[in-house]
Amino acid sequence: MIREEAIPEAWAHLPFFARDWPGVAARLATEPGPVFPPRDRLFAALDACSPAAVRLVILGQDPYHSPGKADGLAFSIAAGFSGRLGSLGNIFKELQGDLGILREATALEDWAGQGVLLLNTALSVPAGRPGGHARIGWDRLVAEVLAAIDPVPRAFLLWGGPAQRLAARHLGNPDHLRIATAHPSPLSVHRGFFGSRPFSRVNAWLAARGEAPIRWA
Repeated sequence: MIREEAIPEAWAHLPFFARDWPGVAARLATEPGPVFPPRDRLFAALDACSPAAVRLVILGQDPYHSPGKADGLAFSIAAGFSGRLGSLGNIFKELQGDLGILREATALEDWAGQGVLLLNTALSVPAGRPGGHARIGWDRLVAEVLAAIDPVPRAFLLWGGPAQRLAARHLGNPDHLRIATAHPSPLSVHRGFFGSRPFSRVNAWLAARGEAPIRWA
């Protein structure tokens, strides 16, 4: 079981951790096979961005469900992975089409370090079973995260139906930038993700507010 001290300090005030996390942790402990990301990376996205630091939320679906990919930051892939990039490869294609940036580094810690909260609507997935942990309680944590950062205008990239539904229920600030598109998965990327130009649109919004742009390279 995850030790109590692994709860991200900056978010530990959220009711989820006292009310729901013990049950979610117990559910994870009963999983007969591997669970991704590694247990010590479950809260990596929240560890990397305190509530006050968040400038952009990229909200996805659930972690990669094959070995060696999920590192706890949504869409990020651990350095050294040599297989197919899937969703991240499509994100990089859109980044190149949008801003002309050719990115090869698959680990996205540099984005997180600039206030990009790389969050999924489920923070774990059983091996080979996409969506397998979508209903074990993670949505309650994500709802509380969104509510906690709602008062201050932020940018949101809402990739896929689960992200858009949670945002619709838990974001109320009219001053947010919301860009909702299809998920970058190979199964849905051609339904509106390609050509959506999310990276330039986020940076234009930040610039209009007098904030530094995100360095995507």
